[in-house]
Amino acid sequence: MSNEPLSDQKLLKSDSLRNSRRGLITTITAIAALVVVGLVASFLVIGNAAQTVTTTQVTTVPSTTTITDTASNVSSQQINAEQIYASSNRSVVTLQGTQVQNSNFGNQVASVLGSGFAITYSGSNYIVTNYHVVALTSNLTATFSNGDAYSAKVVGSDPYSDLAIVSVPSAPSSEFVPLTLATSSSLRVGDSVVAIGNPYGLTGSMTEGIVSQLGRTIQDETAGNYSIANVIQFSAAINPGNSGGPLLNANGQVVGITTAGYTSSQGLDFAIPSDTIIMELNSLITTGSYNLHSYLGISEVDMNYQLAQATGANVTYGVLVESVVTGGPAANAGIQGGSQTTIVNGQQYLIGGDIITSINGTRITTSDSLGTYLSEHTVAGQTVSLGIIRSGDKYMTVNVTLGARPTISS
Repeated sequence: MSNEPLSDQKLLKSDSLRNSRRGLITTITAIAALVVVGLVASFLVIGNAAQTVTTTQVTTVPSTTTITDTASNVSSQQINAEQIYASSNRSVVTLQGTQVQNSNFGNQVASVLGSGFAITYSGSNYIVTNYHVVALTSNLTATFSNGDAYSAKVVGSDPYSDLAIVSVPSAPSSEFVPLTLATSSSLRVGDSVVAIGNPYGLTGSMTEGIVSQLGRTIQDETAGNYSIANVIQFSAAINPGNSGGPLLNANGQVVGITTAGYTSSQGLDFAIPSDTIIMELNSLITTGSYNLHSYLGISEVDMNYQLAQATGANVTYGVLVESVVTGGPAANAGIQGGSQTTIVNGQQYLIGGDIITSINGTRITTSDSLGTYLSEHTVAGQTVSLGIIRSGDKYMTVNVTLGARPTISS
């Protein structure tokens, strides 16, 4: 699964094939009340399925923000959903607004419904939500659990992490019941979690589940079809309108922000990890953006036994580089893409390229692990050492200076 945008028809076709193997991701924003000549309909924001830190730069969050890394032994605790709901529900808000969308009927106005939750940063109150909830949204309002509603505005956003920070200037501080951000690095598969949000406008709805897996990658068109990496997969049910709501651990602390789910599935949902929020929070609030996402410039697919047989490779793990972006970091470092098309198990692949098996000495087994490493441990401008297999059995290391992803206009 590629972690880069697709720059030509060949890459687009190749990525489309990989997407079909992974399924379709739906961002969980309810877009409803489409009005044109009296016609009313409901829509979902649809994205494609897919895929930063020993960093050289780490953002320090002021101590006035409630953040804790003391979520130890949470996995051994039996979750008390009733208690968590009682202490957290008032922190969740409903975000609404309108978007102008293009269709076969021309420009149409759709109402947007999503969720968010309150935090306190450096003495000020904010709402955390998803980028896709508020992107291109006009007439934004925030409604608190007691029904009080106020005009809201976006302070900062990052489409590459599907994050946004919203302020509600006219709301008194008494409306805000801030949640605590815990480090998501303490999560383990099997940990109990709950999600609170406003599915289909049903405010204050809670569902319970477990962490199904960590380090997933998803891809959404609002992120320019770049991958959103290091995502939490969980089983608590979410639906349109849940986007932007908190994912809470057994202590009632935020470990993620619900963002997407597979269509036509049950219990296959995703959340942006709280560590991403913590890393970006200062930049989003003080500068309005976050611009340190690293960029490798490749289109790749996961290796497996069948691909190893087809390519003559001596490894069955890692990622096969199908294409490199001309002038991109990987291409400039000499990483090679594929040159021959082949069919394996009914799927088309571009073979003959390098196979990435490690980065800075860390074993890379899949596109998920590559994207997660880049997200957690690198920033733009950093040089990394890639371990690669070339021509099937020649191991070598290549130093690559990572680029920065381009700015996506809202």
